[in-house]
Amino acid sequence: MTRRGWISVLLIAATVIAVVIFAPQVPLLIFAGVLVAVFLRGGGAGIGRMTGIGGGWGLVVFMLLLLALIVLFFTNASQALFQQFAQLLSQLPTAIDRLERLVNDNPWMQQVRQRIDLESLIPSGMGALATVSSTVGILGNMFLVAFIGIYCAISPGIYRRGVVALIAPEMRPRVQAMLLDAGSALRSWLTAQFASMAVIGVLTFIGLSILGIPLALILAVLAGIATFVPNIGPVVAAVPAVLLGLSQGPHTVALIVGLYVIVQAIESYLVTPRLQQELVSLPPALTISFQLMLGYLFGLLGFALATPLLAVVMTLANKHYIADYLEGAQAPSTSSSP
Repeated sequence: MTRRGWISVLLIAATVIAVVIFAPQVPLLIFAGVLVAVFLRGGGAGIGRMTGIGGGWGLVVFMLLLLALIVLFFTNASQALFQQFAQLLSQLPTAIDRLERLVNDNPWMQQVRQRIDLESLIPSGMGALATVSSTVGILGNMFLVAFIGIYCAISPGIYRRGVVALIAPEMRPRVQAMLLDAGSALRSWLTAQFASMAVIGVLTFIGLSILGIPLALILAVLAGIATFVPNIGPVVAAVPAVLLGLSQGPHTVALIVGLYVIVQAIESYLVTPRLQQELVSLPPALTISFQLMLGYLFGLLGFALATPLLAVVMTLANKHYIADYLEGAQAPSTSSSP
C-alpha cells in the first residue's frame, strides 16, 4: 500500500473513531438505515426477478406492497392485536403479585430478591418524564432510520461511490468488493432472521393455543419480534407467557417453558442450520459476547444491532483478511519451496 493509501485509510479511521466517541448513536442509526435499505432492495430485486420488471420497478412495487400491508394492519388486525396487548399489560401486575407471593414462600428466593434492588429499575418522578422523552426520541430515530433506508435503497450506487471515492485509487477495487460483500452478508442475515422469526411466531402461537394460554396471538408476535435479537431475545419473550401461566399453576408454567425450549430447539437445530448452509454462520458464544459488548458500549440500540454487524465483520474478516491477506500471503512461499 502506498503512502497515499495509508493516509486515506487513517483519515477515515480517525473520523469514524471520533464519531463513535462523540456521537456513538449516529453510526448505529446509519447502520440501521442501511439494514432497512438492504431489506427494501432485496424485496424489490425478488419481485423484479419474479415479474421481469427489473429491480427499480420491483423496489417501487415492494414499497407499495409494504405500505398497503401497514395500512391494512392498522385498519384491521391492529385493533385485535392492541386489545390483546392492553389485556397483557393489565394482567401482568396480577401475575407479578403471584410471583411475589411465590418468592415470599421460599426463603432462598427471598435472599436473591434482597440482593436485587427492583425499585431502582422502576421509573418515578423525573424518571418517568425521562422515559417519555426517550420514547419520543425512539420514534424520531425510527423515522430517521426509515428515511435513510428509503434513500439508500433508491440510489445505493451514489453512496457506495461516495465512500469509495474517499479511498486512494489503488485501494478502490478492494473497498468496492468489501462493500458488496457487506451488503450480501446483510441480505443473507436478514433472510435467515426473517425465516426464524416467522417459524418462532407460528410455532409459539400453535403451542400456546393448544395449551389454552390466553393472549396467544400477542405472545407469539412478541416471541417472533424478539427473535430479531438471537439467543437472548427469545428468553426475554418467554417471561410474559410464564407470568401468565402462574395463574394456572406450576404444571402450566412447566409446559410453557417446555414449549419455548422446544420451539427454540427446532429453530436452532433445524431451521437456522439449513438456512446458514449457504449463508453467514455466527458462533453462538461469539454472538452473545458481541451483543453484551455493544450493549455495554452503546445501550439497547447497540445490543439490537450487534448480530447483523457481527455478520458483516465475520464476512469481511473471513474473505478479505483471512483468505486474501493471511492465507494469500502464504501462497508465494509455498509455491517457491522445494
